[in-house]
Amino acid sequence: MRDLDELFAGLAKSRFRSRFNLNAKDLQYLHTKGVETILSHADDFIGKRLAPAQPLNDGQQTPYRGHPVFVAQHATACCCRGCLEKWHRIAQGKALDAEQRAYIRRVLERWLRDRL
Repeated sequence: MRDLDELFAGLAKSRFRSRFNLNAKDLQYLHTKGVETILSHADDFIGKRLAPAQPLNDGQQTPYRGHPVFVAQHATACCCRGCLEKWHRIAQGKALDAEQRAYIRRVLERWLRDRL
């Protein structure tokens, strides 16, 4: 796993990753529900879509829109196991442990809070 300042500096240099932003509807949802509620949704998404050693439809399991967490996942390369390996140094083929899940949550939280 990477230092968050180093990670976000790298993400900022990526044309693909840096193009993701929350639309008005997602921003309103984030403000209405609050960061903690949104992060509880993130915990659920991480557990179901990323944590298994072999996630269902890996590489295509995260929609590009429909929830602020989905956008944050793509913006921070927390969208699939391949991106987790490339950007975060979290190996594919093994279920995520509690420390790795907490790290992904921190990454998503930082990105979401930066949007507020």
